Amino acid sequence: MKTIRIILVEDNRILREGIAAMINGEADMRIVASTGGHDGILLKVEKLNPHLILLDLGLRSQNGMHIVKTVTKEFPKIRVIGMGLIPSQLDIIESVEAGASGFILKDASIGDFLGTIRSVAGGTKVLPPPLAGSLFSHVIDHAIKQGKGSLANAVRMTKRELEIIALIAEGLSNKEIAQRLNIATYTVKSHVHNILEKLALHSRLQIALFTRKDGLS
Repeated sequence: MKTIRIILVEDNRILREGIAAMINGEADMRIVASTGGHDGILLKVEKLNPHLILLDLGLRSQNGMHIVKTVTKEFPKIRVIGMGLIPSQLDIIESVEAGASGFILKDASIGDFLGTIRSVAGGTKVLPPPLAGSLFSHVIDHAIKQGKGSLANAVRMTKRELEIIALIAEGLSNKEIAQRLNIATYTVKSHVHNILEKLALHSRLQIALFTRKDGLS
């Protein structure tokens, strides 16, 4: 079994020690270094070559987003998971845009916490399920304001995914979308999850402008 090597960056000592103890109790993952986020993070990354970095994005000593950008640029094979207690949608958007592969809420269950680590280590993009619906709406809003080109050209979407994107852009809830398309709400949630992964993976949130020529409005 391959052990997931992790560097933990968290400036709250009690929380840092608790997270480290929880992770080290798992057979398939290990904390190879933990730090309060002071200088020397990049040196630790270069020396220890971890698979993954757990990073508190609310570090008091420095800008967590800057660390995400620097690590993902200098060490593209190393994945970064941002952590936050009460993040705003913008916090999560910015972390993905900076290069993070996932985000963990600090009040997540142990199962969700560990599951996110395993999923990201395996190559999956992970966002907090409770924020998925509202987060997606924010992604669309961000894309409209910042994006250039065509959504269809920027990201490969299925016909159904494009339909759901258009309905979300109209402000419909998952339940309302399900009723409109005559499909199960669970199916809508599954599509939204897939769309979010595609957006995070391929676009760095520089997604396309919604226009009538896309056939989405």
